[in-house]
Amino acid sequence: MALLMKQMTWLKTLVFVNFILLAGCSTPDVSEYAKNTPSFALSNFFSGPLKAHGILKNRSGKVIRYFNADLYGQWENGVGTLKENFVFDDGEKQQRTWVMTPDENGHYTATANDVIGKGIISQAGNALFMKYTLQVPYDGDLLEVSVDDRMYKVNENVVINESVLSKFGFDVGYLTLVIEKVAD
Repeated sequence: MALLMKQMTWLKTLVFVNFILLAGCSTPDVSEYAKNTPSFALSNFFSGPLKAHGILKNRSGKVIRYFNADLYGQWENGVGTLKENFVFDDGEKQQRTWVMTPDENGHYTATANDVIGKGIISQAGNALFMKYTLQVPYDGDLLEVSVDDRMYKVNENVVINESVLSKFGFDVGYLTLVIEKVAD
């Protein structure tokens, strides 16, 4: 009986430790930012000219690339188009065009030329989260990575974006950028 009690105590401890570890791995939900200001209205911020400046880190946190981008957003009948033109530190240029479409629940989905399927956009308060699968040029081929974008509006003209890129559930890169509205 004593052995059984010891095993049960050990099992309870193991379950508790696993619960704590899993809880530590969870990420905040966008709803946690619902009361934060300034409010992040997708169609207001991503309208007109914008500039972005960012860095890309590998899985160990080393900065491996940096870039600047010109963006331009416009909206028609509730559907937004955001054109992005990137120039990387090595001179490489990339373009992406997002189309953001409202759904029946007032949320948005997003598609782009190098995105597989649809990205799912969630908004609350000053935060906008988007998850999607991106095709990334890698070693002469295209690699599909999952992207978890987390954007936070810090004032009327600036959004800070943190992204985690993962493959098979493992983080393979991190992207940090600042997006700023530019006067027309």
